[in-house]
Amino acid sequence: MASYRVAAAAAALAAAFLCCLTVSSAAPSETTTACPSNITPAKPGAGASPSKGGTYTTKYDNVNVDMILHNERLLKNYIDCLMERRTCSREGQLLKEIIPDALQTECSRCSEKQKQIAGHIMSYLLQYKKHYWDELLCKYDPEGKFREKYEVDEDDEEDDE
Repeated sequence: MASYRVAAAAAALAAAFLCCLTVSSAAPSETTTACPSNITPAKPGAGASPSKGGTYTTKYDNVNVDMILHNERLLKNYIDCLMERRTCSREGQLLKEIIPDALQTECSRCSEKQKQIAGHIMSYLLQYKKHYWDELLCKYDPEGKFREKYEVDEDDEEDDE
C-alpha cells in the first residue's frame, strides 16, 4: 500500500510539472549562461494520448505532492528520470511523454487542480531546488521560448512599493 502512495504522489508531481513551464507567471530562471553540453534537449513529439475528454489523467490530482518535494531521494529519482540519468517508473515515463505536448498546447489538457499544483511545485523548486529547475528548463525548454512567453516584468513587483 505504501508503494502505491509513493507512486501516486510521484504521478501527481509528474502531472503538475508538465504544467509548470506553461502556466507559471513567475520570473524565469536567473541563470543566463548556456545549458551544459551534457544535457540533451528533449525531442518534440506528439506526447502521451490524453484520457477521455481530451485532458491528461486526473486520477492523481489529490495526492499530497509535498511528500515527494520534501523527500530528496524520491525527488531526485524523478528528476534523474526526466533528465534520462536513470530508468523511469511508469509515472516518470508518462511525464516524459506528456511534457512536450503540454508545452506545445500551453497545458490546454491540464486540469485546474494540475495547474494549481504546478504553481506550488514550481515555487518550491525555484526557492529550494533551483539546480533541479535549471536542469529541467535546459532539457524541456532549451531555447527559452516558453520562459520568455510567461516571464513577469520585474517592474511589476516594484509597483506595489
